[in-house]
Amino acid sequence: MLTEENPLASMPPDELKNSMTKLGYKTQAELAAAIGVSRSAVSLWLEGKVGVPRPIAMLLRMLVAAQRRAY
Repeated sequence: MLTEENPLASMPPDELKNSMTKLGYKTQAELAAAIGVSRSAVSLWLEGKVGVPRPIAMLLRMLVAAQRRAY
């Protein structure tokens, strides 16, 4: 199971959606542009057809954690 204790694990689609919301990305294109991937890659991740690469999952988790600390 994916938890905060295991930041190296890939990211399930629901966690990706939640991360997008928390970081203020409203569209797949916005997230894709921000992290340097194609919109179609983000689409595949959100559909669960392809796993989110671990470095991307780690990056998004760090950004969400940093945003929580800012408040």
